[in-house]
Amino acid sequence: MNLDALPYTSYIVLVEFAVGTLIVTVFADWRGRVAATFVQFCAAMVVVGAVVMCLNVLILDPNSAVGGFRLDERFNGWVRGLSFAFLASTLPYNWFVFRGNRKASLYSGLFASAVGLALLTIVALYISLPTWGALGAILSLGAGTLAVGLVIGAMTLGHWYLVTPRLPREPLEELTLLLVAAIGLQLVLLVINVIIPVREAPDPSAFFGSTTLGQNPAFWLRITIGLLFPMALGWMSYVSSKGYPANENAMMSATGLLYIAVGAVLVGEVLARGLLFLTGKPI
Repeated sequence: MNLDALPYTSYIVLVEFAVGTLIVTVFADWRGRVAATFVQFCAAMVVVGAVVMCLNVLILDPNSAVGGFRLDERFNGWVRGLSFAFLASTLPYNWFVFRGNRKASLYSGLFASAVGLALLTIVALYISLPTWGALGAILSLGAGTLAVGLVIGAMTLGHWYLVTPRLPREPLEELTLLLVAAIGLQLVLLVINVIIPVREAPDPSAFFGSTTLGQNPAFWLRITIGLLFPMALGWMSYVSSKGYPANENAMMSATGLLYIAVGAVLVGEVLARGLLFLTGKPI
């Protein structure tokens, strides 16, 4: 385990949470048939996540390496600057959302999403030196962001069916099906990233634990708990939601499954980013 990388691991997961939740919220609002209060709650959640993310970025050590993992110090300032730019971009989005100006909120949400994607790209470039290439890091963080955003969005949306009966079931069906697809993409990328050798292995003297993926229990936990398990939960939630509104308990079951999926996805992302700093593979 690379203990020096823990602040970086938490920062990346917070970026995935804030950016992913924003993208999914804007998407769900654009598709329609979700309650305005759901959009407001998710928009506020994005701001809270972005604030914590910015507090985290302030404690990152601006060195060229963390433990035995080399960072591209050219992007250090960009990572900090775009983190605060993303937070700033979510404020007008929240303003329009809570004012009930849907058109302006969608446009401002798209702009904030674009800033978030720029931040995600810069973070990927920042950590890409030891990996097989910047594309691998970008795809890995992008897929992780979608998975985190979709599972958070779907779980949150499930609560609206519990308090507001007779909402259309299609929005939750759509999010859970997209969640399964996003995790499936992560599985494909994991296989690719495992096969392709890294450009440089992190210095093993800087941490403890096996740097060989097959001998590291965290790797197998990443696959089983972080990918296969939430993928199955997402599919079961999708199937369960199809029984609504004839069976109102269907949404209760779907939401309960998504609660578990949220924990599994977040644990999986922590394991994946921890393994990145340990092995140089963006899995």
